[in-house]
Amino acid sequence: MAQSAIKVNDLSKAYIIQHNNDASSSLRDVITNKVSSLFKSKVKEDQAKIQSEKFWALQDVNFDIEQGSRVGILGGNGAGKSTLLKIISKITEPTSGQMIVNGKVVSLLEVGTGFHSELTGRENIFLNGVILGMKRSEIKRKFDEIVDFAEVEQFLDTPVKRYSSGMYMRLAFAVAAHLEPEILIIDEVLAVGDSQFQKKCIAKMDEISRVDGRTVLFVSHNLEAVSSFCTTGIYLKKGKLVTQGSIETVCEEYASDLYGKSDGFHSSSHKKIYFEKLSLRKSFLAFNESLELNCEVYSEDPQPQYIIGITIKDTYENKVGSTLLKNEEGLVKGINNLLIKLPLINVVPGNYKIIIAIALDERLNNEDVVWDYPSFMILASEPPQHFMFPKWHPSWGGILLNEASLINRTIKQDNHYEKDLSA
Repeated sequence: MAQSAIKVNDLSKAYIIQHNNDASSSLRDVITNKVSSLFKSKVKEDQAKIQSEKFWALQDVNFDIEQGSRVGILGGNGAGKSTLLKIISKITEPTSGQMIVNGKVVSLLEVGTGFHSELTGRENIFLNGVILGMKRSEIKRKFDEIVDFAEVEQFLDTPVKRYSSGMYMRLAFAVAAHLEPEILIIDEVLAVGDSQFQKKCIAKMDEISRVDGRTVLFVSHNLEAVSSFCTTGIYLKKGKLVTQGSIETVCEEYASDLYGKSDGFHSSSHKKIYFEKLSLRKSFLAFNESLELNCEVYSEDPQPQYIIGITIKDTYENKVGSTLLKNEEGLVKGINNLLIKLPLINVVPGNYKIIIAIALDERLNNEDVVWDYPSFMILASEPPQHFMFPKWHPSWGGILLNEASLINRTIKQDNHYEKDLSA
């Protein structure tokens, strides 16, 4: 059985939030109110008190992370992700519960974490190493590698307060990744870097985990990056653990909450033929995975045939593709349950929505149309790294074309004849 890197039992963290209505009052208002209160009858105790409440950033969270895991931590704003990372990093203490961490933790929770702004880049590398308990000889051994990765050699002896946010980020990540932590925690800070640097960071995180067997916790709202890098996941919602498991399962749960579960569309139509209900078997798809759509079609009378038209659109309202599905078995009177499987070969990762219509013949006079529902997401879980980073730009289109190959090339010589170079 693999050793636990991080084990959390009934972990909770509460903050006290004060609600003082006089907080924005001027000094004159405060003095006036105090004097006036001397001549007023005693108000009820619950009205006189400054109101406060206890906010639970985390509540009864339990999970176990194995050593060498690549863990994606998902959740919306206010889910408790940052609080959890700060507790693991020992920046803050939990209110209750137990956390056991086996190994040295390096966390990159915000740009320049642990840097002293007045010190140079060179000095900060050594400072961070000492803080992490490394010997000077160890830091010197890694120094050139850190500088080369960060690409800040020209500014190495400049105080980091003069660095741009991108330079800060590059050096901070390089230090965190190269000083051999047992557990590396990366928050959304990678969003600061450019696409090429993000690619370098993902590759380095992959090397740390696969080659060195170290544990990486990766927090991001980018499901494509999380699903392609991580093997397991944790999904937090309003301070509570929703699910922990394979990254596919966790991303599916998160995407379903984010984009709507597949109970979805229910019609209140009174047409003779209409879509009674539409739902997706999965709202989160891997690259090149087929879309499966459940349809309930109501028909007032039997019909000998029907045609269903489906159009996929991206979030920029561009049509990615369309198809027609003709069925000559027809419709029975009442509810017809249909399962449609739609291959999405080479459709690029992103968010999409469906337009679906039903007609009775090739004239395509639609009996019913459902616009922009349901929505789904394709993640880049399989394509090569160069496809994921940089991010796909909408102007490139919605389909990933296969690599082109040169079949034949000719050049014109001085003596005016063409030579075939393909042989």
